Formats: sequence, structure tokens, C-alpha cells
Amino acid sequence: MKKKNITRYLATGMAGILAVGMLSGCTFGFASDPDDPNEEEKEIPIDMSVDTFSYDSSLEGTKITLLNSKAEIQVALTEMAEVFEEKSGVHIEVMPVTDGDSPYTKVVSLYNSGNPPTMAILDTTDVVALAEEKALDLSGEKWIEEAEQYVTRINDKVYSLPLCIEGRGLIYNKKAIEDALGKEFDPTSIQTLDQFTEFLDQLVDGGIEKPISVAKEDWSLGAHHLQYIYETYDGTSEGAQTVIEEIKDGKMDLETYDRLSEFLDMFDVLKEYNVAEGDPLGADYDEMAIDLADGKTAIWFNGNWAWPNLEEAGAETTDEYGFLPYFLNNDPDDFANRKIQASPSKQVMIDGEVATEKEQAAAKEFFNWIVYSEIGQQMLVKTCNLIPPFANNPNEPVDPLSRDIYNQIHNGTTFNASAIVPNDHWAVLGAAMQKYLADRCDREDLIGEIKDYWAEQE
Repeated sequence: MKKKNITRYLATGMAGILAVGMLSGCTFGFASDPDDPNEEEKEIPIDMSVDTFSYDSSLEGTKITLLNSKAEIQVALTEMAEVFEEKSGVHIEVMPVTDGDSPYTKVVSLYNSGNPPTMAILDTTDVVALAEEKALDLSGEKWIEEAEQYVTRINDKVYSLPLCIEGRGLIYNKKAIEDALGKEFDPTSIQTLDQFTEFLDQLVDGGIEKPISVAKEDWSLGAHHLQYIYETYDGTSEGAQTVIEEIKDGKMDLETYDRLSEFLDMFDVLKEYNVAEGDPLGADYDEMAIDLADGKTAIWFNGNWAWPNLEEAGAETTDEYGFLPYFLNNDPDDFANRKIQASPSKQVMIDGEVATEKEQAAAKEFFNWIVYSEIGQQMLVKTCNLIPPFANNPNEPVDPLSRDIYNQIHNGTTFNASAIVPNDHWAVLGAAMQKYLADRCDREDLIGEIKDYWAEQE
């Protein structure tokens, strides 16, 4: 079956995408991960005493909507909208994308019904697919200068505000590692795949029999793991798109593509030391968080979005967790062995088709409030627990995973590459990766499935 509705933007939209700078996408983009939107979270106080933002009184009484595809911040976004209404007089209804629904499918169905949301939080992939036809052109907005490294450009135009930065890699529990090694752990001491394997052997000798957790979920395997073969082509979104087009057109020989063979070398190491090696497809996601927090394991491949799971498992914000790179080879100078992937995973676009000028102006004011108001800046980081993509935001993340990504961004040890792939990539190739994880197929079979998948794309 041809993926006509997806490949349209791969063929046309991506030609104009430019993601500038050292950082990225969610994927972002890579796909969002399922978290409990009703989970009770600790409240971090917001200082409401200072608010120098200038509100447009003519917008008072305006009612707009926001479609939210990031379930774990539904409660926080609603709180943020309530504070914004108190300050501006603009009412924002935050509409969740329900479990099991595709954000792309949801927003398209709302457009088809003639009732699209005023604003929509979407993955970069979805914005690229919809923006030129449905979204308001935001190219002249002042906030772009605060997020120049992270905006997505489509044919030299900006149609969305980058909401947050997310990063992924090998999450490590520093205390568990130091207890096993009997010495201080310096994460920068590991710079090659051989060094990483030797480190794992030391952990085994120190009593952690199987030090790694590998999630079985197709979104993890098909997006967060496999997309390294695109994103590490040269560490840029443009490079990722180049290799995707070459694979799709049959110009790239996957059997000899070094990043694919290197990726599988690394993945084989993760498989070997996987705590669920005996039944990898029976692994429980929540149990992995418990294992890492308890020190049964020391490494969990995931992203900073996994903090709520770790916190629920007993981890504290004062604990030392961080990220190691996804080691691909034995070249210590290869950026992939020294840097963490981090990119603007969620974008917010404003409807340019149905919304009135006043509704569009209210949505723009909300964007500016997030970027420029002291209260909005705080709530983005402290209430929504997001890593801000805006240079003028002085607030640092509270949880150790986001804080580590934030620090690595500022230390220059991240790379910005977002692989823009069809919406079913993670599901189709995630299923192929599940077979490989469970040793139900070999490398040749997996590579064949990757080739077949891209051969179906127009």
C-alpha cells in the first residue's frame, strides 16, 4: 500500500526545511510517548509578583482552543491557560488528543469537520505535512529571534512555535554505577563502543548481572533507536533528509551503509546486556523505571520524558541521573560518540484557514506570553516541566534528566537532527525491530524490511 498522504510532504515540504544550529526533533521529531495525564505531580511555586508583559485589552473575552498531543502536560497546560486568562482575559480551552488517537488524524478530522483548533501542538512531522495548507504564516514574529536555532522552516517560512526541546540517549544512574564500580564515575570517560562494552563488563563484575534495560515498545524501537541511522548521517536535519531520500530512491545501499551496520553493532550490545534478554518482548516499561531507580540496572535507553516514570519509581530530583551517547563505533572523534541527540520535539501552529483575525491575534499573544512574560517563562519550565527552546528564558529544568540535557545543550555536547519520516514508520519498522530484538530475524532480514518499507514510499 502506498503512503500517498505522507510522502507528499517528504517529496515537497522537506526541500525547504532548515533547522539551524547545534540542536534539533521530536522527533521530534520523534513521536510522543504515552504518559498518564492524570498523574499527580508536585507543585513548584510560580512567582506571580513580577509581570512586565503588555496585554492587549482589545482581546479580552476572546475564546480560542488548543489541541494538545503531549498527554503528560495536559493538567499543566490547563493550569497555564487559566493563569493566562486571569492576566489577559483570553479563554483557552485545552483539548487533549485521546489515547490511541494519532495527533495528525485528529487534527485532520477537525479540519474536515470545519471546526479546527485555533492552535495545535503537533510533532514536527505533522506540522510539515499540514503547515503550508492550513497554518498561519508566523515568519514575521519577534520570538523567532529567541529560538532561531530551533525553528522549523518550510520553504523559508516559519509556521510553528517550537514548544520544547527533548533529548534521548542512555540514561544512567550514577549511584548504581559507583556502587558497582567502587569508584567515582565520569561519563565523559566513555567515548567508543569498545569502551562502553568494557564498562558494562565492569558493571557485571561489580554485581549488576544485566545492567541495561531495552524497552520493547515499537515507538521506542522504530523511532528512538532506528532513527539514529538517519540522524547520525552528519548530525543535521538536512543530512537526515538526504539519507532518507537516498534510501527511498534506492540510491543508498543499506547493506554497505556504515551508520546502519554501526547502529546494529550497538544494538547488539544492548541486546546482550539487556535485563530482559530471556524474554525481551515481555519486558514491562514501568518495571524498567523501577529497576533503574533501585539499582538493579544502571542504564535505560530513553529520553528526558521518562522522568515521571522514574519519579513514580522512587527517584528524587536530587538524585544523579544523566545521559550517555548512543555509541556507534570506536572513533573517539565521531560526534555520535560524544554528543546526545536533542531537538525541538513539539511544535505549535496557529490555524490560518478558519480562525478569525481576533482569534489568531489571541493565539499570537499566548505565544508571546510564553516567550516573553516572566510568568509564562516560569510555567513553561516549572509547571509543564519542559526544556525551553528560547534563549531569553532564564529558568532551568528541575528534574535531573531535563537538567542534564539542558546542561549538555549549553556545553555544546548535543547535536540537532530531526528525521522527518512517515507517520507509520515507528509502527511498521518498530515491529521489524521487535523481531530483531527477540532474535526472530537476522540482520539481513531486518535490512530487507527497511528497504521494503522505503520502497513503498512515493
